[in-house]
Amino acid sequence: MDSEFDRDTAVTLREPGVYDAELSAGWTIISAVNGGYLLALLGRALGEALPHPDPFTVSAYYLTPSVPGPAVIRTETVRTGRTLSTGQASLFQYGPDGAEVERIRVLASYGDLDALPDDVRTSAKPPAIPPREHCLGPADGPAPIPGSSAITERLDIKLDPATLGWALGAPSGKGKMRGWFGLADGRDPDPLSLLLTVDALPPTSFELGLTGWTPTVELTTHIRCRPAPGPLRVFITTRNLAGGFLEEDAEVWDTADRLVAQSRQLARAPR
Repeated sequence: MDSEFDRDTAVTLREPGVYDAELSAGWTIISAVNGGYLLALLGRALGEALPHPDPFTVSAYYLTPSVPGPAVIRTETVRTGRTLSTGQASLFQYGPDGAEVERIRVLASYGDLDALPDDVRTSAKPPAIPPREHCLGPADGPAPIPGSSAITERLDIKLDPATLGWALGAPSGKGKMRGWFGLADGRDPDPLSLLLTVDALPPTSFELGLTGWTPTVELTTHIRCRPAPGPLRVFITTRNLAGGFLEEDAEVWDTADRLVAQSRQLARAPR
């Protein structure tokens, strides 16, 4: 628990299958809690509830916006097999009347990444990103509005200048975001933190010329292998914005040039 990420995704067993949690204000954008942080929080609860240790695939539906404060996670084991176990989890918070309000619902399969075979056959290639010293982070721009994005203080993100036109008032219109990613306290990546990584970069809608909140509707993440220590490279692209919704496809690569995570999410375009 030396890492803030680990402390803020900790869950406490209340009774079998039920966990108490505290959503930290440190992972917010404006007043909304980041979806990747929420995914990691539920991922930790499922990792404790299921017999297998590692998330393989996690699909989440974001039902209502989460806010900092207490929450309860209810888990259910759907099936347990030799190599995979499947479970579901829902995170609830309390409304003004004291009634529980469901914020996010997850269905996930867990296994053991260390038991996977070494055979890799792929046409995927790591994204071409300039060295970290040639990329730009929040500290390289104007000071943020106080309270606007607390999560940036917990992340070490350096973006490819080619995907930063939006920050200069000249978005490229290409719907791409590339950059280096790590946690600001130096914690090395693991399968749980990859659930945060896929949803931690600025939204591709910025490079499409749209500003404002881009709320996630659904997010599916595949964890492909245990990442090597060191910074990750993340590449996110949007090919189609239509009807007020867009998709984001993400790839996460580690220092050993391995594709360690993939995701696709459906999000509502900024209004």
